[in-house]
Amino acid sequence: MNAVSQLFALLAAAIHVIVWPLESFLYGHPRVRYLLTGSTADAPEVRLWRFNVGFYNLFLALGLGVGVTALHTGHGTTGRALITYVSAFMIAGGITLFVSEPRLWRGALGQAVPPAVVLIADLF
Repeated sequence: MNAVSQLFALLAAAIHVIVWPLESFLYGHPRVRYLLTGSTADAPEVRLWRFNVGFYNLFLALGLGVGVTALHTGHGTTGRALITYVSAFMIAGGITLFVSEPRLWRGALGQAVPPAVVLIADLF
């Protein structure tokens, strides 16, 4: 994978690492809820779901990190496979977020655009 693909893989990973504590640990703060959902309304019944989704984002980020590491340690096929799969997964997640709640389009773009750049840049 070229440098642009790797850079955007790391950017996508960073975004998901940043979102992890927001969803898993800080969702109780109104400003965080507003950032993630556009509303300060609390929904305590989604705490467990948010906690899980936050860690889901962390694990996706780790997948990209391991993929980039594999590329640089002589495991190119493994690295490429990890990066491609996780990037496609993130794109699908962003599309799903937008389709299910169009008002969260900013979050959907943040989730889907960097990994889309990964896959597009890898074509060149």
